[in-house]
Amino acid sequence: MLKFLGVSRSGYRSFLNRKISSAIQRKEAIKKNIRLIYDASKQNYGAPKITKELRKSGETITERTVGKYMREMGIKAQWIKPFTTTTRDSDFSTELTNILD
Repeated sequence: MLKFLGVSRSGYRSFLNRKISSAIQRKEAIKKNIRLIYDASKQNYGAPKITKELRKSGETITERTVGKYMREMGIKAQWIKPFTTTTRDSDFSTELTNILD
């Protein structure tokens, strides 16, 4: 099978024994923290607020990076529609007169 793929035995063995790079480890740790903050906010926080929370905890990261990681994980902040009144208060005090008097 290695011949079919064009890979040497030593190359395959070195691939299996290779350690995960520090950049990938950092990325996975940040993704884990993003998920924790996202779930703690009941899925309401987006990249700006999550970035703020990460910076409070001492992590140096940009909002753009947090947004990229959120897209990779497939999570998105929920947009809550602002409350709008659908009825108008009627002021009948000027229109109504006392007809019993």
